[in-house]
Amino acid sequence: MNNPSSINIEYIADLARIKLTDEEKKTYSSQLRSVLGYFEKLDRVFVDEIEPIAHAFPIVNVWQKDCPQETFTPEQAVMNAPKKRSQQIVVPKVVDDA
Repeated sequence: MNNPSSINIEYIADLARIKLTDEEKKTYSSQLRSVLGYFEKLDRVFVDEIEPIAHAFPIVNVWQKDCPQETFTPEQAVMNAPKKRSQQIVVPKVVDDA
């Protein structure tokens, strides 16, 4: 960002669907400027000759061997559930009727 002082915190708050007080706008604007300043520092680091890696240490084949094992019975699976019905865990409804 070329000019971090021109951050439109009201636009960002609108995108996030939040309402901010004047004090919160001032605080978050300052914090966002600070974060963007770190990105500018990172942008100046020369990394063109560095090969991308997925992990800091050379790790190969970290997956466990896929072998059939004994599983829980339905009774064991629901044993500690706070609510259960017909070998199923009962959870609160999370979706409204459409």
